[in-house]
This record gives sequence, structure tokens and C-alpha cells, in this order.
Amino acid sequence: MPHKIKIRKGLNIPLKGKAEKILDQSQKQSSLFALKPTDFPSVTPKIVKKEGEAVKAGDIIFYDKYRPEIKFTAPVSGTLKSIVRGERRKILEFIIQPDDNQEYVKFDVENFDTLSKEKVTEILLTSGTWTLIRQRPYDIIANPADNPKAIFISGFDSSPLAPDYDFILNGQEADLQKGIDVLKKLTNGNIHLTVNGAFPVNKVFASLKGIELNTIKGPHPAGNVGIQMHHISPVNKGEVAWHINPQDVVIIGRLFNKGIFDANKIIALTGSEVLKPRYFKTKIGSDIKYMVENNVTTDTHLRYISGNVLTGTKISPDGFLSFYHNQITVIPEGDEYELFGWMLPGFDKFSVSRSFFSWLMPGKEYRMNANLHGGERPFVFSEEYEKVLPMDIYPVHLLKSIIIEDIDQMEALGIYEVGEEDFALCEFVCTSKIPVQSILRKGFDLMIRETS
Repeated sequence: MPHKIKIRKGLNIPLKGKAEKILDQSQKQSSLFALKPTDFPSVTPKIVKKEGEAVKAGDIIFYDKYRPEIKFTAPVSGTLKSIVRGERRKILEFIIQPDDNQEYVKFDVENFDTLSKEKVTEILLTSGTWTLIRQRPYDIIANPADNPKAIFISGFDSSPLAPDYDFILNGQEADLQKGIDVLKKLTNGNIHLTVNGAFPVNKVFASLKGIELNTIKGPHPAGNVGIQMHHISPVNKGEVAWHINPQDVVIIGRLFNKGIFDANKIIALTGSEVLKPRYFKTKIGSDIKYMVENNVTTDTHLRYISGNVLTGTKISPDGFLSFYHNQITVIPEGDEYELFGWMLPGFDKFSVSRSFFSWLMPGKEYRMNANLHGGERPFVFSEEYEKVLPMDIYPVHLLKSIIIEDIDQMEALGIYEVGEEDFALCEFVCTSKIPVQSILRKGFDLMIRETS
């Protein structure tokens, strides 16, 4: 039975720079692509291809040392230009220089209706598209040996300056439906697709078969799949649920429609420092240089983010789109000194607590920067987190249990059903400047290490 959910806790951050619903038609294209092992928590890469080797789209570049069935494949054909390493020779990036003419590894997907779950899983693993499916608990790549109780898809993104999936998915109905059909073979449970209840259901979603169509109303993080799971079917100890982004469902659908790993996707270039915020058609792992070149302000130091401002990853101006992201954001770095900033009325500063007079202008959009305005302070109970986290858990208690590595308390306080993005607003409103998301990831790593 479809669920109609309404939440009141949360926060919409009114940033400037939302992408216009215009798909860039310039002939500029990415000159480099990258697979970044750092995009995949709990994965230790083992190299398959060496520097200088030719690859096709769909060729295996590396696999997980501890789960060798989890393979990561090239999004384009070309040459593996370099393997970038960091401290202690940690692998950071596999950089691929694409060919002018793309070649693809062919996968046998004929007679789809007769394919078993095992065969579908094998094709997904071999093609590298299995990595698009993630799981709760721990928000890591799903274990193909599991039988999930349900698969969840969030049909919208409520994060700051988020891309519009209705615009992105328009015209891709056939591949989206095929992707749903593939997912149906992987679970005996429901496939929950949840859309924004504040608007009429888009025809792309309304026409889908094989799903349970739910609605949710409320501020961010209403679009987070973890929040939707919590209100529809929470993940308890011993249970597993999977989730996947709508664009990734389309990529899986194209695999079974065309027999190739076609990594095309549409992303939004957003942020107050972008001159022409709009949408770009690109591929997984593309560089962002051609998108931002001559398209950002030049009078201030900028921060480039793959993803949104709450959960994204800081990258360089010639960096690469992360594997799961559908958005690039550019904001001021905020490293200029401000004299007596706390004494000014702050009409241009957004405040959750009404510390500035900007609360008198509720419809105003803000040019916000990455400045933390202070360092880490004592971690106290203030009920700030509870106001923006629409889940029936105690977030501060959970985080403190992670800090002291109390596994029993972590289990009792709900670590199995949360993800880092669900706590991102807690980090944003935190007056103690606690790195909430990194603490949560340490907790996940501890649980995997101690209980697996």
C-alpha cells in the first residue's frame, strides 16, 4: 500500500545559483575521466589495468580486494593515462584519456525475461554497474549474496541547489522502466519509489510499472532515501535494504536494452559563483574543467564541490565528478578576514537561530561560503540536531557512542538505518563544529570490522 508521509523537521538552505532548466548545447567535451576508489567506502582497490593500457568502456579497471566479485569498470574507452597515488601510496584516481570513437565491451543480455536472478547479478557485476546499488546498513556497495527486504529509489533531491530529476529523466522512460524490471529480479520485496508530495507526480514516474509509488512532503532531508526508508520500512538488526539513484537505474536499464555500459548522465552545474548555471550531458567520472572554464566569477577564491554543499567532496577546478554525484557546486571559499562580523546586523547572512536580521526576509537567497566561523568546541546536548533530523533516534547519543566505540549502544541507537547524508544538516547547524559525517563513517567502519 502506498505511503503518504509528511515531515516537519528539517531545513531548506536558500542558496543562490540554482541551475536553469537548459541543457548545454556547446560542443565542449571532457578531455579526461577518472574512477576514484575514495568514492567507495570500505573498498580496497586491486589493480587490473596498468598505466598506458588501452581500455574499452566496460573493461575492468580494479576490483575490491576483500570482495573480488565487486568490479569497477571504465566509463569510456581510451588509454589509462595514469594512476594517481597519495600518502602511503594510497590509490586516489585512475585517469583515462578517451578516444574520439568510443568502443564498448558487449554483454549478453538477450532473452531478458528468461534470465535468472543469478545471471542478472553476474551481468551487473561483470559490467561494473552493480556498484551503482548501495545498501543500508553502512551505506556501502550492496552485497550480491544478500536478499534485500526492499529496494528504495528517491524520485527527487531536496538538498541545496539540487538537480531536477523530472527534467533530467524526461525522454528516458524506456530505460528507466527496464532498470526497474532488472531490480525486480533482485528482490522478493517491494521497489519503493518516493516522490515529492508537494507537486503532481511527473508522468515519467506515474507511468512506471512494478513499483510502489509513495509521496513525502516536507523540508530537506525529505529527499534523502534514508529518511524515506525510516518512515516506510526501517532497517533493523539483521535486515538489509538496497537503494539506488534514478539516473543509475537508467544506466542499468541501458545496459540491458543495449548490451553495453553506457555511462552517460545529465548533471547540474550550480552555485552562486557560476555565471550560467545549467545542465550538462556528460559521463560518470568526467572532469569539470570544460564546464567551469570562463563560466565562474574571478574576483574571489572559489571552492569547487562534486555534489552539494552539505555532503559533496571538495575538488580542484580541473578535478573530476564523483561516481554517485549528479551535481557540481561552486561557492566562495570564505577565507577572507571579517572585522567584527558578529556585531553587524547580517542582512546578507543566513542564520538558523535568528542571530542576524536576515530572518526578516524569508524569501531571500544567499551567497554563502565555506567558512566554519570558528573551530571545534565541546560536544554538548543542545537539541539542535533533533530539530533538523526527522528520524526517531537520538543523534547526539549515537555519535557519542561511536566516539567511545560502544558497539552495543551503537546498535541500540539506530546505526543500522542511518547514512552520512541523513546527518549532514546536523553538521550544518552544529554550534560545536563537530565533524558529524566523518564520525558516522568511522562508526560504520568499526561495525563492519567488528561484526562482519
